Amino acid sequence: MAEIKKVVLRNGTVRWRTVVDAGRDENGKRIQLTITRDTKTEVKEEQARIINQRASGSFVAPNKVTVAQLLDMWLAKKSRDLEESTVQGYKNALCHVYEYLGHLRIQELTEDQVDSMVSWLLVAARRRGGKPGTGIRPSTASGVLSRLKEALAWAVVRKLVHSNVAEYVQIPRKAWKEDRRNNKRPAPWNVLEVKDFLLGIRGDRIFAPLMLSLMGLRPAEVAGLRWADIDVDAGTLAIANTRTMIGNARVLEKDTKTEAGERILPLPDPVRQALIAFKGLQEIEQMSLGAYYSASGYMFVDHLGQPLTTRYLREHAYSLMRRLELRQVRLYDARHSCLTFLAVNGVEDVVLAAWAGHVSASFTKRVYVHPSPDDLRAASDHLTVLLGFADEAAA
Repeated sequence: MAEIKKVVLRNGTVRWRTVVDAGRDENGKRIQLTITRDTKTEVKEEQARIINQRASGSFVAPNKVTVAQLLDMWLAKKSRDLEESTVQGYKNALCHVYEYLGHLRIQELTEDQVDSMVSWLLVAARRRGGKPGTGIRPSTASGVLSRLKEALAWAVVRKLVHSNVAEYVQIPRKAWKEDRRNNKRPAPWNVLEVKDFLLGIRGDRIFAPLMLSLMGLRPAEVAGLRWADIDVDAGTLAIANTRTMIGNARVLEKDTKTEAGERILPLPDPVRQALIAFKGLQEIEQMSLGAYYSASGYMFVDHLGQPLTTRYLREHAYSLMRRLELRQVRLYDARHSCLTFLAVNGVEDVVLAAWAGHVSASFTKRVYVHPSPDDLRAASDHLTVLLGFADEAAA
């Protein structure tokens, strides 16, 4: 243990000082801390505290790491484990944290400062997708806060900070309630709306890909399907490849997000027939264009054989909705409509989750199943029997 030395400053003030070994940094370099206090006893107490915390594994050495530097390190680590599109989503969310808290040292960051950032997110953080300078929605703010919590939790594990000061910060309930009042999400299509859409698009070139959306496939799964994945004779399709977009320009091709997403689905006969017709159309187009046709092997292609994107699928679907004067919903909500229909018609939870490509059946029902008033009528009919007096009156 280093000697505690007496230090006399120029003005005659007496201080006491020693150096204590604080372990090694992530590069193996030795860390030494200088302790300076007014009395020798205070130096001994601080020295003992550091030695005891080192022995228990709870010691955190002082550092000058800022929030921005922590986020850079954390994102670099996450980039090794997550898909590129997910990491890009994290970066988009954390741009607000960089702006508001990035300059602060993580060891000086307080819960009040994180709380202040949340307030700012809800009133003035918007950059795009609306009027700049207004607040972002609570769901978006919650994503920002969750990423910051993850990064700070990692900093605790790495012994960069003592505790996660964002752990108990939450989006105010008042903000959630106000958002639900002001931004009511349109309900997914009911059965009649789905049928009206199908009748209206029967002559559309991409009728088959749109039917795949209506049978519950994700847009990225539709765009990633290859003809080699589809067995029209057996009436099955294998989902093992996706094509999604990062931003509005770059296409990213990858495997399914989870192991559960990789699945084989039996084709309903109307979808099977539509795919056979679409395959025949592409063969005619290839014969007509000859060398000008690019046979890519993908199912979702244009008249030249070039693969189409999820953006095209969505925008084309929305243009059809407008032309048919149907209530516009997100194309992704076709997946919700499909899973709701299957759920209310008695498909078991485990089968429902497998069809959707989810690990958890409870997640599928909680997020994707939205019974409509018409779906609830069956429950009303059962209650009529329970609560009614028709049988007694007849007696």
